[in-house]
This record gives sequence, C-alpha cells and structure tokens, in this order.
Amino acid sequence: MSIRLHHISRMPLVLMFLTNMILGQHDSLSAADKHRVIVSTDIGGTDPDDFQSMVHLLVYADCLDIEGLISSPFGPGRKQHILDVIACYEKDYKNLRTYSDEYPTPDALRAMTKQGETESAPYAGVRDSTEGSRWIVECALRDDPRPLHVMVWGGVEDLAQALHDAPDILPKLRVYYIGGPNKKWGPDAYQYIADHHSSLWIIEANSTYRGWFTGGDQSGEWNNTEFVKQHIAGHGTLGEFFTSKLNAIKMGDTPSVGWLLKGSPSDPTQPGWGGQFVRAWDRPHSVFNRMTTKDDQMEVFGVLELVLPLGDAAPDNPMAELTVENQTLVGHAPGDGTMRFRFCPKALATYKFTIRSNVAVLDGKAGGITAVAPQSTITRRPSLRFPNWWTDDPSSELAEGDHDGAKSVSRWRAAFLGDFAERMDRCKKAKK
Repeated sequence: MSIRLHHISRMPLVLMFLTNMILGQHDSLSAADKHRVIVSTDIGGTDPDDFQSMVHLLVYADCLDIEGLISSPFGPGRKQHILDVIACYEKDYKNLRTYSDEYPTPDALRAMTKQGETESAPYAGVRDSTEGSRWIVECALRDDPRPLHVMVWGGVEDLAQALHDAPDILPKLRVYYIGGPNKKWGPDAYQYIADHHSSLWIIEANSTYRGWFTGGDQSGEWNNTEFVKQHIAGHGTLGEFFTSKLNAIKMGDTPSVGWLLKGSPSDPTQPGWGGQFVRAWDRPHSVFNRMTTKDDQMEVFGVLELVLPLGDAAPDNPMAELTVENQTLVGHAPGDGTMRFRFCPKALATYKFTIRSNVAVLDGKAGGITAVAPQSTITRRPSLRFPNWWTDDPSSELAEGDHDGAKSVSRWRAAFLGDFAERMDRCKKAKK
C-alpha cells in the first residue's frame, strides 16, 4: 500500500503514517471503485452546518460518484439552497479541474439536484412520492453492481417514501443517517422504516457525528474558529461562501462523507473518519397508554408514543397538539378512540409536555418524560430483528461527555482537517 505524505507541516508524521496505514486512501480509486452517493439534506433550514458540509462534499466530488443531491428539509430549506452552493462550485471549477479531471461539471450536479419532501411525515410515516424519493428509486434500480450510499443529513422522509414505493430497492442501499436532532423532527418516518424495513443496512449516528466539531485536537489551527480563519476564508468562492454562513466549524453531517473517504465502509465496526459503530440493539420504542410524567423514563434517541384515550364525549373530528420544547407535535386520531403522539428526545434531559385540544379530557393536560442513557445489558444484545442496523458505540472510552461514539471521529481531527485544508487550497489556486 502506498503512503500519502502530504500536509507534513500540518500534522505529526506518526499520526499521518498511522492514518494512511489503518484507513487507506481516498484519492487513488478508479471510476469503477468509486462509491455511489446520494445526499439528502436539510440545507437552508434552521442550522447553517449543511452549507458547510455541502462545500466539503463538493471539494471531494472527484473521489465519489455523486448521483443525487436531494433537498429534504424541515423548515425553510429548499432545492435552491443546494443550487446556490453549486453556483459557487462553478466559479471554482476551473481551478479544481487542474487537480483532477474527475470533478463533475456544475451542470451535471444541477441535473441531479431534486426537491424532496418539505413537511414532516404523518403518523403513517409516508405520504406521497416526491421528486427526491423517485430519484432515490431511479438511482437504486440502475444496472450497477455497486451499492448506493444514501447520506441522510436532514429529514428521513424521502428515504422512507422510496422504500414504501419500491421495497425491492432495499438490498441495494447503504444508509448513513445523522439521527439525533434530525430524528426529533421526523419520528414518524423513522418509525415507519424501523417497523416495515428492519433489514435495511443503516448506520444510525445519533451522537457520533459530534466528533467532527467536538473534542480531539482543538489547539492552534485546529481550533474550530481558527481553522476557518486560516484554511477556509479567502479560499475561492466556496471558501468565502462557507465562511459567510458560519465562521467556525460545525459540519455535523460531514462524518457521513468522511466514512467513505477513510475507513472500511463495508464494516462499520472498523475505524474511520466517519466513526466506528456497534450492531444496534432493538430500536427503542416506548408506548404508554397514558400521559407520562417526569418520573417515567425512556432511552435517549428512542421514540416515545403516547396513546391517550379521548373519552366518551369526544367531538367527531378530534384534534390535538402537544408542545415540547420548541416543537409542536400534531396528534393522530386513528378512529379507535385514542389520540397518538410520537416524540424523540435528542439529549439526556427531562422534557415537559402540554396539550391543546378540542377534546375536553386532553385540553390543558400536562406531563413529561426523562430521557436516559441505554442500559449496558441492552447495548450488549445485538438485535436479531435489525440484522444490518448499526449505531453509536456506547463504550465510555469513545464518549465525549454525554456524546457516545464521538471520540471515534474526533481522534482523527488533525488528519481529516489537514486533508480538508489541502482540498480548499484547490479552490484558491490552480495546480501548476
């Protein structure tokens, strides 16, 4: 195996040597060996980090076979926000092409940019097909022996819809899902996949992703703010765009790309820039036939389902909303005399609920739940029902505070940031 001896001034030689020996290379692949990739992103939504991750993806676009860029937001994000980044890429394209003729043309990227679902899924988990969900199906059905890697940076609705519409695509998919806060906004689509497509090959990274910006070497140029100042600002149009959105590293979705650049994508237990994972235990789904209180507990990142009786005097069209933190959950009345809500806690905390409803027995009702870490006896039992499901490694040595698995990413910080810095240099000047 050849060893890449670059950015020597930016990282210790020993670490650089180990990184390449353990993880291999990402820029020596033939076209047939490139990973097929679709990215589903909530770019333009409530968090600027997807803009940063999209810039990172595009400067590595020569290493990957990108087949789709899908806008799958919760909030104001739309397809146009992806196109805005591609417009910046177009201005740097001339420089990028001097380093590799494998960079896709801006027009090719525009052609594969699709609008996905713009609302959270209903209780059923699916609604109607979208341009984005249909594109996932179309790409998965292509006559190509390589698996199709679907990187979910935002809502999982389009993936759920694609699986619903064409379940035969499931064996072709390899999913890396940035769960955590995204799961909070889409528990119904997530639960649909868990209930109906449990054999899906999927990494559910609820907290591991935080290692891209939390922990690791944060000294000097590796500091989140200092890195942007030294290695992103002034580096082409993409660099200026990155900096305009946030002047520090967040990039919470980028581990999904790092997982393909350095590591063993066929074996999530192995080390890599995108982290390392364990076989998932049964996916936590806590169902209560009453309003819970703060004394009730559930597993963090699990799905809580409240099934509340409507009583005898319910109107013909019962409606209810449950408010928790900054989120309002619309209740589902299936016609069986109950109102149902699903909620996913994104952190170890106690949450408070209040309900507004046209049903007298529900209106004004209050409650709560306490989200706790999974028990070790549970995490040591890989699920038979979810044979290809992977999640954060709960080992204490890989945790950054409360964030399980984050050190499996942050320990490579100097390596992946050093490599990213070199990539951004490509935007700044052509290769001589």
